[in-house]
Amino acid sequence: MKIVNPRAAGIDIGSRSHWVAIGQGKKTDIQDCQWIQKLHSLGLLSSSFLPDEKTEHLRTLCRHRSGLQDNAASTSKKMQKYLRLLNLRLDVVVKDVCGQTGLKIIKAICSEETDSEKLSDFRHYNCRKSKDEISRALKTNGRKDYLFALNQELEMYEMLESKIIQCDEEIGKFLHEIIDNDPDKKQYYIEEKPHKRVNKNDPKNIDLNLMSYQYFEGIDLMAIEGMSHLTVLSLMSEVGFEGIRRFPTAKHFVSWLRFAPNNKISGGKVLSSKVPKGSSRLKIALRLAANAIGNLKDSTPLSDFFKRINFRKGRVSAISATARKLAVIWNMVVKCISYNNPEGYLYLDQKRKLGIVKRINKQISRYGLSTEDLNLVTS
Repeated sequence: MKIVNPRAAGIDIGSRSHWVAIGQGKKTDIQDCQWIQKLHSLGLLSSSFLPDEKTEHLRTLCRHRSGLQDNAASTSKKMQKYLRLLNLRLDVVVKDVCGQTGLKIIKAICSEETDSEKLSDFRHYNCRKSKDEISRALKTNGRKDYLFALNQELEMYEMLESKIIQCDEEIGKFLHEIIDNDPDKKQYYIEEKPHKRVNKNDPKNIDLNLMSYQYFEGIDLMAIEGMSHLTVLSLMSEVGFEGIRRFPTAKHFVSWLRFAPNNKISGGKVLSSKVPKGSSRLKIALRLAANAIGNLKDSTPLSDFFKRINFRKGRVSAISATARKLAVIWNMVVKCISYNNPEGYLYLDQKRKLGIVKRINKQISRYGLSTEDLNLVTS
């Protein structure tokens, strides 16, 4: 890496021999620390966000849980691989191999059950495929080596699921500790939201609807369409209630998440305005929430905004633009503003129509015209 000589900029960092040693690449950790300290003392280093101790504790637990989920997903893919090698096309007739129907069938297969009719009896009533279709897809070739590997992966998956449950209990215990020790948080209460579907990957035995409402001191983030339990938990663990207040404005928070365009201007001309690279865990969570908003069947202001951007610029740009709107929850948390779903909000095309009507009425009144002069028919 080539380092520009700071003497040209009038910066004195020591003797010439010291700088020559650094410039030739003969660097040590001590010299690097001295160089970083010098840059920091001159204000040439950008500041980094560091959460408080409680948020860091919660972040460690949530990131550990995310790692366990990644390992469980990898194990489920291996189970699906060995099922295909056994000529068992469970992935064709079942949407989720590790769902209720899939796990019961896999456990029966590992117990050396080979009768396809008996395996199809484990079908859950919500499964779209019939018993006959499931039975035709479960004709095994009886390979013992693949069966042994499948059994090993099933044991690994069950162990990871038990570890995830233990991690959920620790997260719930820590959140209760934070809320119970703060009377300002504990006083709030909110009713359940039955319309918010609980995903199978969401933390178990934790009422995140109530806990997030108490954690953010009366701000209901779950009222926003598309915000799931894991999205709110990511906000609580990655930034925290105190951490989000460190950002001066919502634009600073959006820029920190890398949702704001990185404008490169030369001579008054914009050369590039792409969103900078980099994806934090919170950014990924907000993008997933924006994608869920795009999949909504009901017409809401956010889903309508997503569809308009999707029509003009594509789905990727629509996800980024909608996630940027969700990132402005800074206003809700810092300014204590409840979410107001603007059902009667007028979009740009509707505003233009009203503006044209206003101008026409203004001209009619200015010239003193009546409906008879304009040959208008009124009901």
